[in-house]
Amino acid sequence: MSLLPIFLKLEGRRCLLVGAGNVALDKIGSLLKTGLRLRVVAPEARPEVRQLALEGKLEWIQRPFEQSDLDGNFLVVTATDVSEVNAEVYRGALERNILCNSVDDIPNCDFFFGSVVSRGDLQIAISTAGESPAVAQRLRREIDEQLPEDLGPWLASLGQLRREVLATHPPGEARKSLLHQLAQRQVCESRSCPSRQLAFAQRTNQGREDSPAEKGRVSLVGAGPGDPDLLTVKAARLIQTADVILHDDLVPQAILDLGPVSAEIVNVGKRCGTKTIAQDEINAMMIEHARENRSVVRLKSGDPLLFGRAAEELAALTDAGVASEVVPGVSAAFAAAAAIGRSLTDRDCASNVIFSSGHHAQSHNRAPLPALEDATRVVYMPGRDLHLLAEEWLQEGLPPNLPCAVVSRAAQPDQQVVHTTLGALGDTQPAAAPSLLIAGWAVKERAAQEQLDSDAAFATT
Repeated sequence: MSLLPIFLKLEGRRCLLVGAGNVALDKIGSLLKTGLRLRVVAPEARPEVRQLALEGKLEWIQRPFEQSDLDGNFLVVTATDVSEVNAEVYRGALERNILCNSVDDIPNCDFFFGSVVSRGDLQIAISTAGESPAVAQRLRREIDEQLPEDLGPWLASLGQLRREVLATHPPGEARKSLLHQLAQRQVCESRSCPSRQLAFAQRTNQGREDSPAEKGRVSLVGAGPGDPDLLTVKAARLIQTADVILHDDLVPQAILDLGPVSAEIVNVGKRCGTKTIAQDEINAMMIEHARENRSVVRLKSGDPLLFGRAAEELAALTDAGVASEVVPGVSAAFAAAAAIGRSLTDRDCASNVIFSSGHHAQSHNRAPLPALEDATRVVYMPGRDLHLLAEEWLQEGLPPNLPCAVVSRAAQPDQQVVHTTLGALGDTQPAAAPSLLIAGWAVKERAAQEQLDSDAAFATT
């Protein structure tokens, strides 16, 4: 049986309920919440039903069901324990094209009541097509325990902000992207609310010729080791709303299937050293689609920044003036360690991790080893005083001008990045925890670019 889950607007519509016993009373509570006009037909009624009739919340007709009772109704519900009555009501409703539900009587049903979890306007309905209401109720309890109690007020605030965005922002990819961003954030009524400031900032930027929204955007997204359940929430959202997906060869179909039907999906990867497309062509495709104001997801296996040639692609996008972002993914190294149930570090015998590839990029401009340190050192939780670490590395023979970056609270709203060198690392101010230290020549180019950007910003002030 194939069912279509829908949520109906019933306010002001007429509904007939046949029966006024215990089962009917259970349905009355759900029906009255919708604002429909409820008429109950039954020879006898529970005291609660009688009281609701006295209060004018429903109409009770004290007699047995008649076929004419069906006329003019939008929905019909039978809640009797007499199968013959249920069948009679259902046949009459079927003749009149009225949707009918017979409680606990599957053959005489056009629709089923779901087991519902509610938080304000948020409703999650669960149905087993009548096979096991107990299972639906169990799932409802489990979901109810996991949802925050303040989800309803948050949704109301988000809905108000969404209406403001729809009224003030022109249709297009920029508005759609903004709405998805807001759905991930806290929203309050204050004008100083960060989410409201984000919405107004986006509105201001839409009038600029160099706005990223006008030129489109490219997201370098980590697809992880292949399990869709290991995608980050942001990665899944970007894939589900992309106009174009340019993916590596190793990205499995299960992840590609998350993309919208309308998306253009192109394999730009290589397998076993066999190139199907050159890197310059990939760069050109990203830039072209972005300039056509399309949302582009460059989908990479594992993490984009680990052996994914992300540096080349980011450089090409920057040179072309195309806005970009990187969405981290789970590296295959971590997935492999989890698969064998072993840690990559051990307090007694493995305090260092070095990531390397099986081959090096061939370049005649590359400095000979060991003049060029062929590694990027990543130190988690380096401590607040970096002087001892810097001194140790200098004694090992690392040069004082080795580029370093201290990243504090990475990917969080208060993220901070400090670029320095190994010689000056000991003088770096303590960073807010958690922090991470990256050291190596790969940091140099990015540090130089950020310095140029900083100088340019200073010159315009």
